Amino acid sequence: RDYYFKIKWLTRINLKNSLQKTMDYYIELGYLGLFLASFLATTVVPFSSEIVISVLLANDFDFVSCLSVATIGNWLGGISSYALGYIGNWDTLEKYFGVKKTKVESVKKHLDQWGNSLAFLCWLPIIGDVFAVGLGFFRVQFTNVALWMLFGKMVRYAIWGLLTVWGISLL
Repeated sequence: RDYYFKIKWLTRINLKNSLQKTMDYYIELGYLGLFLASFLATTVVPFSSEIVISVLLANDFDFVSCLSVATIGNWLGGISSYALGYIGNWDTLEKYFGVKKTKVESVKKHLDQWGNSLAFLCWLPIIGDVFAVGLGFFRVQFTNVALWMLFGKMVRYAIWGLLTVWGISLL
């Protein structure tokens, strides 16, 4: 039993070190790393692009460039989730991407209430991906979805970037 506990504990340490190395790698890549991290953060892969943008801003990377790169990367990731929904069917979405039918149906209720402006909220953790997939699945007009999604992601990164810069100024 003690052996099992030690293995489990070591696995957590290795996982933590692995995540740290991954984050360091994206930070070392600069703007390209920020783009990749932002793209991955919006797909079904759990990832935090906020850490990467904060570290880059703390290292005197240009604010507007960081905001633009993060926004475009995250937006393209959101568009890929929309595309998965658009080409997907229930079985594919559930089997390969873990998107449950009940979650996508709940998006339909919100969609009926909010319309394509629901895409503004695609930046939200966990449910944002479901919104993007649902909007694609129900074939909501792409141009409006893309614009609302872009605006939402830009506002998210602008607020995060401003909070980061403000926090750094307090040090």
